[in-house]
Amino acid sequence: MATLTLSNEQVIELFKQLPQQQQAELFKYLILQQWSTWDSLSSYGAERVKIVAQEHGLNWDAMTEEEREAFIDDLVHEE
Repeated sequence: MATLTLSNEQVIELFKQLPQQQQAELFKYLILQQWSTWDSLSSYGAERVKIVAQEHGLNWDAMTEEEREAFIDDLVHEE
């Protein structure tokens, strides 16, 4: 079987030429290929933010969405 070598740009251009339903199927396939990595990273992040909040005397689970956003904003801009 012959191997075809394409650049990333060529693959993207071919993808754009697919009908929308086939694009969706390919996108779903690509997401599923990375799902376990994403799931692990997401779980790690969720546990880590709870620990950091606790270190700052806060209960992540009891915080509102606005409080969580403000907390994260404060962490990002901490010096």
